[in-house]
Amino acid sequence: MPVGYDRALARIELARPRGALQLTSEAAVCIVHYMVNYRGRQLDRTFAALVDGTRRAILARLEREDSATVSELAKPFAIKLPAVMKHLDVLYDAGLISRSKAGRVVTVRIQPEPMREAMDWLRRYERFWSKSFDRLAAFAESKERAATKKRR
Repeated sequence: MPVGYDRALARIELARPRGALQLTSEAAVCIVHYMVNYRGRQLDRTFAALVDGTRRAILARLEREDSATVSELAKPFAIKLPAVMKHLDVLYDAGLISRSKAGRVVTVRIQPEPMREAMDWLRRYERFWSKSFDRLAAFAESKERAATKKRR
């Protein structure tokens, strides 16, 4: 059972009025708890991997190309190969890339599923910031019109 499962059940038991019917089983609570934690951990790894500009650049290159070797990915960066390998490890651990080895050559491919999950998560909150962006665009356009009128 997941850590904290007993404490979660105890809180549920305390919150339930005496004599009330139990609508969910303990197993269902355990499953939901696991699913929330798994999804949350995956999103955490995805967003943590995307924080770094080098890793985003690697993903952008892999998005444009079907695949690339580690050496090809390392060429444009001013960092040494071991540092690139560490970045690739983070991307791999987040599930954002896959690696295959043929002899001494390691080829890397992008794996889009974690990005889809992150985008789905972000879309749920889009309504909160889209209104702000609309107001910002309207404000910028009004300032531009005012500046254009002053120049005439």
